[in-house]
Amino acid sequence: MKSLIIHTATYCFLTVASLQFASAQLYSSAELDKNYDMILKNPSVQIESTEAINMLYNYKFAEADTEFRWLKYRYPKHPMPHFLMGLAEWWKIVPNTENESHDKAFLAQMDSTINLAEKLYDKEKNKVESAFFLAAAYAFKGRLYAERESWTKAAFAGKKSLKYFEECKGNGDLTPELLFGDGLYNYYAEWVPKEYPILKPVMSLFPKGNKKLGEQQLEKVGNNAFYTRVEARYFLLQIYSMENEYGKAYEMAKYMWQTYPNNPYFERYFCRTAFVTGKMVEAEKAAQNIIEKISSGMPGYEGVSGRNAAYVLAYYNMTYHKNYDLAANYYQKAIDYSTQTNSLNAGYYVSSLIGLGKIAEIKKDYDEALRFYKQAADKADKKTSQDREAKTAIANLKKMKRDQRRKR
Repeated sequence: MKSLIIHTATYCFLTVASLQFASAQLYSSAELDKNYDMILKNPSVQIESTEAINMLYNYKFAEADTEFRWLKYRYPKHPMPHFLMGLAEWWKIVPNTENESHDKAFLAQMDSTINLAEKLYDKEKNKVESAFFLAAAYAFKGRLYAERESWTKAAFAGKKSLKYFEECKGNGDLTPELLFGDGLYNYYAEWVPKEYPILKPVMSLFPKGNKKLGEQQLEKVGNNAFYTRVEARYFLLQIYSMENEYGKAYEMAKYMWQTYPNNPYFERYFCRTAFVTGKMVEAEKAAQNIIEKISSGMPGYEGVSGRNAAYVLAYYNMTYHKNYDLAANYYQKAIDYSTQTNSLNAGYYVSSLIGLGKIAEIKKDYDEALRFYKQAADKADKKTSQDREAKTAIANLKKMKRDQRRKR
């Protein structure tokens, strides 16, 4: 009973103390707010939001949400808390963009951001901050619609975003943040029509882009911005890989994974770029970490990261360690993860089938090898290196079988 009374008294004391501290913080923060025409420029807000944003990117969503709700309590009519909560929902989507279970929550937060930002926009003389959040929220909606191949909605959101980004320009304090929109637009406005010719009529409604300039602009944002720094680096990882700049991709992926060690996207990219650049020890360790995190159910670690990691481990075990049983086990894991994520046409799935075929050949189980190669040929995109490799292996095995029959 005594310990219970002490515990209760302590709890009451801490509660009262925390409330007093919160009241004092509210007062001092409110006074500080008067010195800044924009919340985005308020250093106290940056200090408060920094830890929450770091928790978000490190996949500690519950802890981040507590901080975002505090910001919402402090600024109930401002769009920033809703934008940050929407950003958290977006990063729940990032590890597997085929998963639509977070779409509704994400869109709801971005719509709330837009509604509050529109009210500020209509009221205030300085429309820069509200225009920034309108531009950002529409841009994120456009990202999701593009992932869902809802091109009309994506184009509409993109046009809205560009309109508000144009209104923000010229404000020196937000220049690094605003450059994020310019960089993304310049790169993808040139990239999209080349990769998706069907979208050329839609893209003709927009100004021309410049991939190289866009990449340079995003690098500036990644080095200098506060709110959009990580988002710029997220895109740069993809851009470096698409442009075959694997050295730059590896260095950035390594830095981002070290900064956010429980972020599955950054760890996956670190594993992939270490593998591509021949850093076997790092790639193997990262791949093993990913498999273990999936097994322990860590947030965001699932089949997309798993098929990547399992393939890396299978390849090393077959090619370097000559542990064919373990390699076959990991190839099968890569196939299972690909099946879970409905990615039967993906490179990891086809390459794993080819890997299993090679191991069967080594073990002189030619019928089994032929079965794997035929599956690979059936799933591979035509005229790709995987398609050619599978068909060549099939032809060689058939020739070998014919030769064996002749010798009999």
